[in-house]
Amino acid sequence: MSRLAEFRALEQKLAAQLAELETLKNDKTLQREIEFEQKLKELMGQYDKAPRDVLSILVPDRSQTKPADAQPERARRKARAVKRYKHPKTGEVVETKGGNHKVLKAWKAEFGANEVESWLS
Repeated sequence: MSRLAEFRALEQKLAAQLAELETLKNDKTLQREIEFEQKLKELMGQYDKAPRDVLSILVPDRSQTKPADAQPERARRKARAVKRYKHPKTGEVVETKGGNHKVLKAWKAEFGANEVESWLS
């Protein structure tokens, strides 16, 4: 893309964004929200209150249940069970929690995955 084409494309984007900004400026609901925010900030300044204080007044349960900066506890995954595979001919035993075991992979390559899964004890 040439620099001129890039310039024209950006110019069009800018014009579209400016038009959107103008429509937002004339939006009655946005004007009411801006007015509310200004009055709320003035009121908070008058009573020397922070947004956290206002929230604790409006939603008292929120302040009692969790601190504002606490992280929600993550759910832990269930631990994998140990699987025991016993080779029927050699009697060799492999214990693993996953399928990424060197000997188990070799067995599956040699005998097939279905056959090796039947050795599960």
